Amino acid sequence: QVQLVESGGGLVQAGGSLRLSCTASARAGSAYHMGWFRQAPGKDREFVARITYSGSTIDYADSVKGRFIISRDNGKNTVYLQMNSLKPQDTAVYYCSAGLRGGSTTTGYNYWGQGTQVTVSS
Repeated sequence: QVQLVESGGGLVQAGGSLRLSCTASARAGSAYHMGWFRQAPGKDREFVARITYSGSTIDYADSVKGRFIISRDNGKNTVYLQMNSLKPQDTAVYYCSAGLRGGSTTTGYNYWGQGTQVTVSS
């Protein structure tokens, strides 16, 4: 069982930045591919970014490409999502995920955090 704990969400004005962190339970994080997804009210959960366990492959949703940066520190069992140039449409609950398959769909992930709210005001 892998436990994921997100932090770093909050309220920010459009154009601002936030950094989300997700820490996995000890000795579990480095073996898994990690992803960030988000879910806005009334919408399906959508892919934001993912990084393989080695960090060699990174992908982003088109809507965040060039603005968001995903990274990981396996020594700290932590994955980060640096979010820059935030827009009101980025408002959502952001979820960290871990899985052996990874990828850009929710089916590739076995474990999920509780979510952290990001609100971008115009």
